[in-house]
This record gives sequence, C-alpha cells and structure tokens, in this order.
Amino acid sequence: MSNDLIDYRKRVLDSKSPSFCGAKWYNATTWLGSGTTASCHHPTAHKIPLVELRDDYTAIHNTKHKKAARKMMQEGERPLECEYCWRIEDMGKDAVSDRVFKSQIYSEQDLQEAYDKSWEDSVNLKTFEIAFDRTCNLACSYCNPSFSTTWARDIKKNGPYQNLLSDGAGAFEQDGSWTEPYGRDEENPYIEAFWKWWDNGLSDSLEELRVTGGEPLMSGNTWKLFDWFEEQDSEMRFSINSNLIAKDEIVDKLIEKSHRVKNFELYTSAECFGVHQEYLRDGFNWEVWHRNMLRFANEGNYNSINIMMTITGLSLFSTTDFLDEVYEMKKHSKSGYHPVVSVNILRFPSFQNILTLPKEIRGTCRQELVLWFEENRTKPQWLEFELASIERLIEYLATDETPHRNASNRDTLWQDMKSFYTQYDERRNKDINVFPKIFTDWYNTINSGYKKAELHSGDNTIFLDDDRLIELKDIL
Repeated sequence: MSNDLIDYRKRVLDSKSPSFCGAKWYNATTWLGSGTTASCHHPTAHKIPLVELRDDYTAIHNTKHKKAARKMMQEGERPLECEYCWRIEDMGKDAVSDRVFKSQIYSEQDLQEAYDKSWEDSVNLKTFEIAFDRTCNLACSYCNPSFSTTWARDIKKNGPYQNLLSDGAGAFEQDGSWTEPYGRDEENPYIEAFWKWWDNGLSDSLEELRVTGGEPLMSGNTWKLFDWFEEQDSEMRFSINSNLIAKDEIVDKLIEKSHRVKNFELYTSAECFGVHQEYLRDGFNWEVWHRNMLRFANEGNYNSINIMMTITGLSLFSTTDFLDEVYEMKKHSKSGYHPVVSVNILRFPSFQNILTLPKEIRGTCRQELVLWFEENRTKPQWLEFELASIERLIEYLATDETPHRNASNRDTLWQDMKSFYTQYDERRNKDINVFPKIFTDWYNTINSGYKKAELHSGDNTIFLDDDRLIELKDIL
C-alpha cells in the first residue's frame, strides 16, 4: 500500500482519533423515495424519522443516528455500522480503508472543523448522493426490489424467492413497496425537504452532487437538475450514476446536457466481462454499454468517468478480463486516463460475497489477480487509487474468512447460493453454466433443498417491520 496513504491516515485522521472519518459529517447517500440515509455506501441505511424532518429539513442528512456516530468517532470509538473499514484496517497496521479515501476529498481545515464541532451540530454537506426513486430498467442479481422497479415486477409476477435462510435473504422476499409510500414527488416530504435545503444553502455548500437510482436518467428530477446547472454559473461537480443501458436519443441528450455543466462526472457500474456481466446484471447488454461508454468518453464533456466495480463471488471469474478492457477504453478515450475504476466488495447478501466461495476456488481467483497485478501495475494509465483498490481486493481474498460479523454459517450460505441462482435462472431465463467449470463442478454438488415450483402471479408483498427493512440495503 502507498506510503503516502498510510502517512495521510496517521497524520490527518488518526491524530484526531483512530476512528475519525470525514464522511460522517460531509458525505451522505439518501434515498428520498423511501426516506432512508447512510453516511456512505458501506453502512446499512437507516430511516429518517419524519419528526426530525419537521424540525429540521437538513435531517435528510443530519439524523440523530449519524450525530451519535460522530460523537463516537470524536471519542475514538468505532461505530459498528462502519465495520467494512474496521475489517480492512484490522488486516494489519499499514492497511488503508475507505475512511482514508472518503476523507481525502475534503480539505484538512474542513476535517479539523468537523472534529472540533459539537457532535450535536447539524452540518451542511459537501458531497451528496441522492436517489429520487427506484425506477430502473435493470434487475441486477445483487440488487433487490427496494432499489429496482424491474426487480419488483419479478416478485409481483413470480412471488418471493423461496428457501433462503441467510442474512440479507429477506431482500428477495418482498416487492419493495415500502420504498414508495408516497404516490407523487410533490407529496413526498423527503423530496420536498431536499428542494427546500437546495434553495437554502445546500446548493452553495455542495462540492459534488451525485444522482443515482434506480436509473436516474429515467427521473424527471434529474433533468430538472440539469436545467438548474444550465442556468447557474456553478462550480459544483454534478455527477450521474447511470447503467448506460439506454436508447441512442437518451445518450444524445446526456452528451448534450453534459456540455452545459462546468464540472460533470459520469459514474457507471460494471465489474466483469461479456456474458458474465449480462448474467449478473439482468437486462445488461455488454455491446450497448461498451458503445455508450466510448461515445461519452469521446463526445461528452466530463472531469471524470468512473466505473464502480461491485465484486461478488461470480464476478471474480472475469475480473482481470474486465480490467484489460477498461485499459483499452482508457487508451481510446480523449482523456487517456478515463474511465477510472473503483473496487467495492459486496457484503449483502452474504451468499453472494466472494468469501462464500470455497477456499480453493478463491485461491485460484486470487492467484490470477496477483499475476495480473504484477504484469499491469507499471502501465502508465493506471492511477494510484485504482491500483490500491485492486491490491486491497487481493489482500481481502487472502486474509478474511467471513463476509461480515453477523454472516450466517458457510453451509447456509452455500445452500442459499444454490437456491437463489437456481430460481434466478428459472425466472430470468439464465444459465449459470456461463461460468467456468472450476465453479460449476463445485456448485453442482450443493443440495439447496429448493424444488422447482409452478410460478404464480399476483401481489405477494411481504410487510416487514422497520428494523428488518433497514437490513435490506445492499451496497450498490
């Protein structure tokens, strides 16, 4: 790991407290449709109480839950919800977790001010990711109905997934109706609070606004923001997190609008190659995505193009092929360095985590990554951040044994893996045999207990209590 990153962690963060992270103050992801929020994409989301929102519209970020976590960080305690970073740091004294990368984007002065503030104070955000709704044209295997209307249609048509017992499995047993308690945008108090805050300080304090989904290009609110940037002389970075599986006229519009934003950034998600990607992200078309990536890279106006890799067990089998393709795209883009990749390890649902794979298969995948890393690390168009995140994945495969502290036992995870993908194949007309024999030979030995049943239609909504719903969030 880079000495610069280690020195930064010790000098800027650990000098305040060994658990301090600027994201708890200045960064947030908020799902306005459902009224839930998190300080970054690692902790599970928590509900924004309407009673807090009535007193302070900035509570779409400044919840009492987050304020309590800030207090812990100021006092050197580790909030349990930030376990992802603690697990990385506990690998060794020189391990660098995402709290470094998520703090580095803020000035040292801003970080000092956050540390010195009373934990009870509300703060204005500097980086904000929002989702207006869950409307989406894809139904990725590791997503769920709470974040995709296409996923919801699957559940409503075919019923809940059966015989899933492990942690996170409940996400596939409900249709996500809880995420849309309000019929229209103007009736949603969370969207109303966002626009109120936007007009009263938020648009001045933000350094970056990122819109995600669902698929944000399918939301009228996204294009409303594009109109705002066209009318303002704003230095704010405006980012869209799109799957880029879109018709030509939508891509044309995105390219045109990007030229009217001073600082535009495009985010997309992919992590493996060709048919593997099309299997894991149902509705994904590799050729369409690849074409639209190259179009935007050469015709759009941007500061950066970013690919967020969500690493699951199955994505490992063509991760290196994917990275090779990314490097070719870098060489053919007008910038020479974009797109840029970030590596994010999926934790929920646990049966899709890379650590659920048997040790022998993980070892084979890790060795392939090690060889790729040694052959590619000196290529000029790979950035330090990219190499550090790939190296961290290699370390994770070598040192960790469980996806997270509350993960189910390995037998249960294996059974759920088999049960889920069997049903996924039936519902989505997929075939898991697109993956290599080293995996399918082992996979076919698992007895999940699931038996094919006649699928049925109708409303199969399962209503869960709020505490259970909080656990449904996946890292996307």
